Amino acid sequence: MSAYIYFFSLLVMILSPVSSMGQDAELLESAKEFQEELDREYADPDLSPLDEKDREVFKGLEFFEIDPEYIVQAEFVRTPSESPFAMPTSSEKMKTYVKYGELYFTLKGQDLKLNLYQSQDLVNDPEYFDYLFLPFTDPTNGKSTYGGGRYIDFRIPESNIVTLDFNKAYNPYCAYSGNYSCPIPPKENDLPVEITAGVKAFDKH
Repeated sequence: MSAYIYFFSLLVMILSPVSSMGQDAELLESAKEFQEELDREYADPDLSPLDEKDREVFKGLEFFEIDPEYIVQAEFVRTPSESPFAMPTSSEKMKTYVKYGELYFTLKGQDLKLNLYQSQDLVNDPEYFDYLFLPFTDPTNGKSTYGGGRYIDFRIPESNIVTLDFNKAYNPYCAYSGNYSCPIPPKENDLPVEITAGVKAFDKH
């Protein structure tokens, strides 16, 4: 092995952990910024889903501590031949979605899958045309988290490997007010593992 190749190989081994640590720090900071932005939004009278009496005493949402275990790399698989379907909501309304793809990942030693959906009401919206919807349920629902499950926002991936961050899981607006019609997570997105990350259940006043 030449001296140059040996030096280059050594440099890669030294810098790779640093690069990984830097990426992990960025992901944790991104989760923190997301949660802070959610608090600002819910405190804003023009944006908040909170009822007026709850907003007047609002001091911030309750989150699980940000945990890197709940930031996983997932394989994205496109499912292009799906037909539109009506997704039930918390009211009598139905909302039309198409299954857009699947996420395969490992969490707590289990191989898991979640489906991504695309709202047919948003596909022609220039701001949200690439928006994907990830609703899910898990065993914490009705205990430490909202009984109706939680959501994670996605954009159409540019590659087949994506970051899935459960620290960014948030409640449907229905968790805060009865004035909303919120999609109910399909049964195929019911996870068998507890997701102790993201927003906790809301204690209404």
